Amino acid sequence: MKQALTTGNFFDHLPDASKREVFEVIAGAPGLKIERITTLGQCTPVGEWYDQPEREWVMLMQGAAQLEFEDGRVLSLTPGDHVDIPAHCKHRVSWTDPAQTCLWLAVYYGAAGVGAAGED
Repeated sequence: MKQALTTGNFFDHLPDASKREVFEVIAGAPGLKIERITTLGQCTPVGEWYDQPEREWVMLMQGAAQLEFEDGRVLSLTPGDHVDIPAHCKHRVSWTDPAQTCLWLAVYYGAAGVGAAGED
């Protein structure tokens, strides 16, 4: 018996991100969520931090952006750059290019304390 498949193209049917960033869940399972995030110049407000209970692996697929971490590190991202952010590692999007749509592939996985090879 053939199982149903869900197919698509990551770059098709992009939402309008001119007024706000757009988060779309594209797949998931218990303990796993995969999102397409579309931004156009948006960033996390100064002084606000993401502090998530799960790990986040994120890749910038299109555009240019910067991530800032509470410890002062700043990562400049171009297409293909990715980072695996541990649970409760405070971070924010400090800049996205306002002249081009930025597409992110984000994978959220593992509860706090349960990571690859027992890492937190």
